[in-house]
Amino acid sequence: MSVCALAVFLTLAAQPARADETGNSFWFPGQFGSLAAVPTTPGWSLGTVYYHASVAASGGVAAAREIEIGRFTPNVNVSLNANLNARADVVFLAPTYTFASPVLGGQFAAGVTGVFGRLDTSIAGTLTAAAGPIVAQRTGTISDSLTSVGDLIPMLTLKWNDGVNNWMTYATGDIPVGAYDPNRLSNIGLGHGAIDVGGGYTYLNPATGHEFSGVAGFTYNFKNPDTQYTSGIDFHFDWGASQFLSKQFFVGLVGYAYQQVTADSGQHPILGPFKSRVIGIGPQVGYIFPIGKMQGYLNLKGYGEFDAANRPSGWNTWLTFAISEAPPESTVTPTRHLVTK
Repeated sequence: MSVCALAVFLTLAAQPARADETGNSFWFPGQFGSLAAVPTTPGWSLGTVYYHASVAASGGVAAAREIEIGRFTPNVNVSLNANLNARADVVFLAPTYTFASPVLGGQFAAGVTGVFGRLDTSIAGTLTAAAGPIVAQRTGTISDSLTSVGDLIPMLTLKWNDGVNNWMTYATGDIPVGAYDPNRLSNIGLGHGAIDVGGGYTYLNPATGHEFSGVAGFTYNFKNPDTQYTSGIDFHFDWGASQFLSKQFFVGLVGYAYQQVTADSGQHPILGPFKSRVIGIGPQVGYIFPIGKMQGYLNLKGYGEFDAANRPSGWNTWLTFAISEAPPESTVTPTRHLVTK
């Protein structure tokens, strides 16, 4: 079999381990965390996140085919096992404006996230074809790298506060303007639009320093016009728990659960329907500090992933720096960070 044909089979074989078409869903699990639903100080803010992920996946396909050779059409069993490895280094920039005037009794904010980064992907596999006692085997590797811009991601949030209880609802989506090519292994852009809605809760007790946050949502994916592939509806839940050791410094745990609730459609028939799943958990540390008349926020969190299905898994880290309007001096309640992505 030619190298070109093997490359096609390698790409096909990786897909059972990559639901959500490219293996990367619109929602980045872990983008919400501690203090997610706590209202912020009105005015402009800018969040910057450096995201690093290293993931791997394995998959295989098998099929029986009749191949015409002269007057004969023997039945050939073809199987392929492939291993995918990927590394992502991405920067998210999220300017946001929080309005002072209440909306439906809550605090309204609007922002947009821009994406820039690099993705390195490789697939190595072995193709085996057997016809009776005759067995042929071929191995190969294909790889691809891309450094470019990603899609635009607008977000609207509405938050309410009642003592130690805080609630939020949000709506976001994907505007597919980033670098995307269906013939590449590595893509920073998603290749299709998406809408995501959800809500969350934060318990924050300034007297004890206890905090817990949880945010859940659903993603609806539109059809990819280049591939005619439609990713399924996704459910995600991000959470964070922390203990403030002072008014400025806290430590804790973060985690997420991600599950496709409907299968993808449009994949090659031999792959069949599939859904992706992954769970992650890890530590976090955060620090809130003054910058002149502004307020700065640093957060470092990391996740180790497990129980993955039809999706690459591994580990990822998030380093967040956000700057915003400082709260009034009389305010003693710790304020949340200002980054979604």
